[in-house]
Amino acid sequence: MQPAERDLIKRAKSGDMDAFEELVCRYDRQVLSIAMNFTKDADQAKDIYQEVFLKVFKSLDGFAFRSQFSTWLFRVATNVSLSYISSEKRRRQISIDEVTEDSEAQQRHLRGKLVSRPDSDRRAFSHEIASRIQSALSHLSNQQRAVFVLRHYEGHRLREIAAILECAEGTVKKHLFIATARMRENLKELHA
Repeated sequence: MQPAERDLIKRAKSGDMDAFEELVCRYDRQVLSIAMNFTKDADQAKDIYQEVFLKVFKSLDGFAFRSQFSTWLFRVATNVSLSYISSEKRRRQISIDEVTEDSEAQQRHLRGKLVSRPDSDRRAFSHEIASRIQSALSHLSNQQRAVFVLRHYEGHRLREIAAILECAEGTVKKHLFIATARMRENLKELHA
């Protein structure tokens, strides 16, 4: 950790709001990116972003300089994102069987209109792919999802992910292997 960042953290711990704001400015894009990669929804990502920095502000006194500040912050962001997704999943669980024939007819009608509009068709197709990927991610365990997102969306190295999740690098490799296999299985119809 750079001495300037260490000083900034110490000042923020002592109540210096300008120092805390500087920390937020340094890492706000990465935290928002982590949240977006978990949720794929700007409003939800903003909610997570706010919750992350509120949690960091409240627990900054507990930061003991045993790791990089960014590692600690990204761990908080990952945990808040996973908690948010779990609570959203419980709130929104809807069975496929609950889709009504009326909504299916509306979807067929909408698809018929999209055929005549190539740009709309491409956007709909892209949206469909994004939706399927998000659905496939939701079938992973929290640990698998965290490892997959941090590796493939955020570009972290396995060593960094292990530090963020506070686990062994071998555990990260195992979760990544299983997550990748499950994602392939859940998205195999897209390969055809």
